[in-house]
Amino acid sequence: MPESGDTRLIQGRYQLLDLIGRGGMGEVWRARDESLGRRVAVKCLKPLGPQHDPGFTRVLRERFRREARVAAALQHRGITVVHDFGESDGVLYLVMELLEGRNLSQLLEDNQQHPLPVPDVVDIAEQVASALAYTHEQGIVHRDLKPANIMRLVDGTVKICDFGIARLGHDIGFTSRLTNTNIAMGTPHYMSPEQISGAEVDQRSDLYSFGCVLYELATGAPPFDLDDAWAILVGHRDTEPEPPRRRRGELPEFFDRIVLDLLAKHPDQRPGDARELGRRIAAGRGAHPNRATYVPTVVSPHLRRTQHPPPERSGERSGERPAPGRPEPSLPSWTRGMTTGHKATGAGPLRLTPPDAAAGLTGEWIPRAGGRRPVVPRPATARPTPPPDVLATLVSRHNAGLSLGRLGRWTEAGEVHRAVAAEREHVLGADHPDTLASRYEVGFTLSRTGRPADALREYTRVAEGRERALGGEHTDTLAVRQEMAYVLGQLGRHFEAHQMYTSVLAVRERTAGPDHPDTLRCRHNLAFNLSRLGRLEDSYRLARDVAAARARVLGPTHPDTLVTRYEVAYTLGQLGRWPEALQTYREVAEARARALGADHPDTLAARYEVGISLGRLGRSAEALELYRALIEDRARVNGPADPETLRARHGLGVNLGRQGRWEEALAEARDVCAVRERVLGADHPDTLVSRREIAVGLGWLGRWADALTAYRHVAAARERVLGAGHPDTLASRNDEAHCLEQLGRGAEAVALYRRVAALRQQRATGGH
Repeated sequence: MPESGDTRLIQGRYQLLDLIGRGGMGEVWRARDESLGRRVAVKCLKPLGPQHDPGFTRVLRERFRREARVAAALQHRGITVVHDFGESDGVLYLVMELLEGRNLSQLLEDNQQHPLPVPDVVDIAEQVASALAYTHEQGIVHRDLKPANIMRLVDGTVKICDFGIARLGHDIGFTSRLTNTNIAMGTPHYMSPEQISGAEVDQRSDLYSFGCVLYELATGAPPFDLDDAWAILVGHRDTEPEPPRRRRGELPEFFDRIVLDLLAKHPDQRPGDARELGRRIAAGRGAHPNRATYVPTVVSPHLRRTQHPPPERSGERSGERPAPGRPEPSLPSWTRGMTTGHKATGAGPLRLTPPDAAAGLTGEWIPRAGGRRPVVPRPATARPTPPPDVLATLVSRHNAGLSLGRLGRWTEAGEVHRAVAAEREHVLGADHPDTLASRYEVGFTLSRTGRPADALREYTRVAEGRERALGGEHTDTLAVRQEMAYVLGQLGRHFEAHQMYTSVLAVRERTAGPDHPDTLRCRHNLAFNLSRLGRLEDSYRLARDVAAARARVLGPTHPDTLVTRYEVAYTLGQLGRWPEALQTYREVAEARARALGADHPDTLAARYEVGISLGRLGRSAEALELYRALIEDRARVNGPADPETLRARHGLGVNLGRQGRWEEALAEARDVCAVRERVLGADHPDTLVSRREIAVGLGWLGRWADALTAYRHVAAARERVLGAGHPDTLASRNDEAHCLEQLGRGAEAVALYRRVAALRQQRATGGH
């Protein structure tokens, strides 16, 4: 299992940051996807123990891949997105979207086990029913639905987690069971009667478990709230539940009927499917609108979840005795010795463990095996292992730097990482993984603060260190080389970026296979870079192939598939095939809205590109309508000064200009530029784009002297930040030359055009 988040990279891509949960099947870490620069959650399953023979282990690994593919193919706003999966050093892992919110178990605990407000319970019921309807229509059964597996995000969205994991846990042996049973054991409080008896389960078993969840949310306790697991199981199988309204009178009658129908003992007596359940909830909600938010009141002690230790004896159940003359109901052998465990929390509440509280990845270091270059043992006179308190302090400071980055305070984060890197180099050595991890973070912060040249120098240093210590084909080395290629592209050095992407891709294809997510990601980046080299047809063909491969491996509406289709659309636009680009962008936007929600950043980004395409097709009136709606949504979701809100406003201004409304366009450009300068800085690329748009508007209004001043400001800033030969700088110099022509200063314009041509020729021949 991972031991420390600040140095551990999974497959050279996912940097584990801090432990956010530990349960019976493994651990969940907050992590950063280094390839895409996004925060994710990584679930690391417990390593397979030596008690399993190799043949069994192979079967489980294959089963894991199959279950993970199924989970990754689920695309619904109510289902946690699975981005990736694989195996690293014997640990099977899943990479999922990082959810900000609380699971329903935690919400109950926050509320001191009092029931949740009625409107919240009904809203949760409707959202979960929608998600279950989707998954059941795909032929997938969750098998372990409980409050701890349902998250409510900060915006109110409800998501189901861990599809496929319960069944996998059964196979690997993480759950409470005996062998030779065909059942995925969940927490006893939420198990269906057919699941308890060992019979085959289908989607109606999930509906029963969901009924138990709703019962607890509405009353503060599950339907059979007993201390003895054996008694709980018998209750599920043989005892009719007490109607929820008897415990809480303000519950609507329709809700009471729905929950009791879900808790029917026989599957045929429950709602036919989750779609029908959703319709019943919606109809009841419409007929019984809630006039006010329910304020939880103190409930009687018998409604609260008990915390008594489980009884030691298992042959006698508590609660009701069987009727005289009726034989004691029998249960499968696997139920003997079961304990109640926690109700809503399953394995207990998630423990927030800071990385510096975990042992192991600092101090003495042995690189992982597997054909990688060994490290020569340290001589007796080598640097001594630093005291643990020194290492712990450095880990804590490293984590502080990561936290600053999460807040977008990249300059401060860079200062922290730079200081930690220097101290780690002093006490651990230049090639120690911790030192290189800090150097990597320095590079990352530099690339985020518009300093790609400095980032490249830092990444180069990390790559050289990792190659010495781990070998050129180690995944950590490949990861940093891919970041080098990215910043080379930022610098406009696309030919070198192409060479580096190509070399990394060759290793990834040979070692991981052509369809591995990391291989496909590298191919995606290569396609992106080909378009920047002007090789548009090659870029289009490669992006199209990657999109097809991702659709085959991950599913056609998986976020990664849609990212590549987005790139396909971009290249179509560059090829002038705007009708096809518009259609593709629209399809991506619609798919993202269905899978991720209308307000998801990726959905909004695709809508922005639809506006770009409409403008390019001369459909400025439609583009203006789209941008106005997008600005409203962006401002509502992100705020009026958010960079993406300002980007939409920029698009609005451009299309005002296309309609000849230059006074309005100029006013919009000036307003956006002022906000960008205040929020992003005077030399930020977006600020400079707005300043150029001011110059364009001034030119169209015939104010060429003012336009020249603005164009020169942009060109000087780009030259200072990007270099004289960067394509954006050269484009600005061309703007400046055109402006000189309009002012009748032909000789100066010709001299500037010649200078730009010489610099472009120099770049084309690689002499930059």
